[in-house]
Amino acid sequence: MKYDPIKSALGKAFNRSLFLRIFFYRLLDILLLRTWHIKKEIRKWAKDRKGKQLLLDAGSGFGQYSYFLSGINRKEWFLEAVDVKEEQIADCTAFFSRIGRSNVLFETADLIEYSKPDTFDFILSVDVMEHILEDEKVFRNFHDSLTQEGVLLISTPSDQGGSDVHDHEEDASFIEEHVRDGYNITDIREKLKRAGFSRTEARYAYGKPGQLAWRLSMKYPILMLNLSKLFFILLPFYYLVTFPLCLILNWLDVHQDHKSGTGLIVMAYK
Repeated sequence: MKYDPIKSALGKAFNRSLFLRIFFYRLLDILLLRTWHIKKEIRKWAKDRKGKQLLLDAGSGFGQYSYFLSGINRKEWFLEAVDVKEEQIADCTAFFSRIGRSNVLFETADLIEYSKPDTFDFILSVDVMEHILEDEKVFRNFHDSLTQEGVLLISTPSDQGGSDVHDHEEDASFIEEHVRDGYNITDIREKLKRAGFSRTEARYAYGKPGQLAWRLSMKYPILMLNLSKLFFILLPFYYLVTFPLCLILNWLDVHQDHKSGTGLIVMAYK
């Protein structure tokens, strides 16, 4: 399943005005369960942060997390956002300039080569590492780029059915752009340790409530849009029915501990 073309089409549809772009961000915040988990961890980290902070959005994509991070403290926090796709960097640069977010800088960069030693207090990497084969090189770059008290926050699929892969050997990733179907929780801890991190905290997300929410809010709509873009007209009616249930399922997933799950939330400390 080609996921990126659908994301690009939706991005273009909502990029016709500043209002629609911000509405799109709000919609992603509500529908995407990983956003609930990520924002929860960011708020915990940011609670006691005072003074100047330099942050990195590593793999910024549409810019929805850059929008959130740059809005927490516009006076003392500065954000660098990098992505390998030049068109997305150009798009985000234009949008953030139009809304007056001067505390954000977007740059085109390959995370395999990107390193700024002892620079960032916080690095965010959301649904990026499953796209990169040379992941340990990137983890080392993240470690080197953090300040001594710096923190790395990662969201990525797990090997417990991440990318909607299940138990059968012939099963393939629902999202073809992934180079791996998901991380083993012990494996990613070991890789981060080899990269130099002193401590990691990893937990499962997308337990049973989250898995159902993802299918309803993301998988089935994407399947429909891959069949025909005409289904875009039907999406508001589809979400009118499924939206309340997705909200309940997302809330349950965030407020439960999961022995297993198709996603991982990882905090790594330098």
